[in-house]
Amino acid sequence: AFQQYLPMPPFHQLALDKSGRPTAISCHCWNADNTQIAYCPNDNTVNIASFDGKTFTHLHTLKEHDQLITSIDWAAATNRIVTCSQDRNAYVWEWQAETWKPTLVLLRINRSATFVRWSPSGKKFAVASGEKKVAVCCFEEENNWWVSKLIEDSHNSTVLTLSWHPGDLMLATGSTDGKVRIFSVAIKGPDKRPPPVFGQAKPSKFGQLEAIFDCSGWVHDVLFNSSGTVLAYAGHDSTLSFVNIGEAKPTQADVSTIFCSALPYRRLLFVADDKLVAAGHDCNPTFFSRQGAGWTQGKQLDRPTAGGESKQGGVSAMFRKFEMASSRGEEATTTSSIATVHQNAISDMRAMQSSGPNVTSFATTGLDGRCVIWELPSLETAMGNLSVA
Repeated sequence: AFQQYLPMPPFHQLALDKSGRPTAISCHCWNADNTQIAYCPNDNTVNIASFDGKTFTHLHTLKEHDQLITSIDWAAATNRIVTCSQDRNAYVWEWQAETWKPTLVLLRINRSATFVRWSPSGKKFAVASGEKKVAVCCFEEENNWWVSKLIEDSHNSTVLTLSWHPGDLMLATGSTDGKVRIFSVAIKGPDKRPPPVFGQAKPSKFGQLEAIFDCSGWVHDVLFNSSGTVLAYAGHDSTLSFVNIGEAKPTQADVSTIFCSALPYRRLLFVADDKLVAAGHDCNPTFFSRQGAGWTQGKQLDRPTAGGESKQGGVSAMFRKFEMASSRGEEATTTSSIATVHQNAISDMRAMQSSGPNVTSFATTGLDGRCVIWELPSLETAMGNLSVA
């Protein structure tokens, strides 16, 4: 039997259109102390708001991109924000003279930029693209600009996601060609005397393919845990796979896959080295944990609507509405809301508070324009409540 759910968290309606109706949030991130959030209301701008633990207050709007912003990241070490967009550009934003100053990054790509993340050190960032390339960028002090080195000729389709290894020297990517790849990304300058990886005799060249894994659908997200010993990736076929990373190069034999009953997951978050939360099209974050040599699916975080209310879910509600309109010429009387705090797909998920290596709270944003903060005051207790008994 499943144990109890976590208490239903409150939500914050962050994104509204000009008429006051909810609009999607395509991505978000937090600053180092979680007092400010940066989010994109599904357009070419970024809104920055302060957060006091209860309410959000708008502070700034960043306007430089021409098309939809696809990803944002905020470096804790340097307080820099990086954004990328369908306009094929990336900007690094720095807080100077009481305003956010943008600097254009030369990505050298001819298709949409799809995803961006800072390296753990904050000295580099990587941008995925629709041109089947990944741009790894660093700052050249002598020229005072951001430059990129490209990982080319390895992907067969759009790169949707990426994740840095904690050591700053390796990068995992997920693509619509159904492959997950690990590359060596040491750059002369930021990475002084990089050590060899996977027990090799000498350091790998930049862009060298170190490992490759299969997925039956396109890959929505990839993520290393905090120690770099596990790589997780989520596929559009509703699978979640885990790769054990050791001293030797990992192979397909090191992959364990869970075939999930939920809709596909879009974002992953390790809340501990052996515990993970996945969220996406099912509108409900789900726990996974390592059990022995494998991984198991636990409970979903969100609980059904309290008080015994029956709220008809998305697909069923649409069929009901169509049936009423076609057979009787009437509007369906049942509500189209679903019994979760998120009313549409979860588009992004970020860690907030931590206790040592363990995450104690995290935030999700979705296509419903909501931001939900999930508290895990005791990870052991929460996982006990959310695991299979």
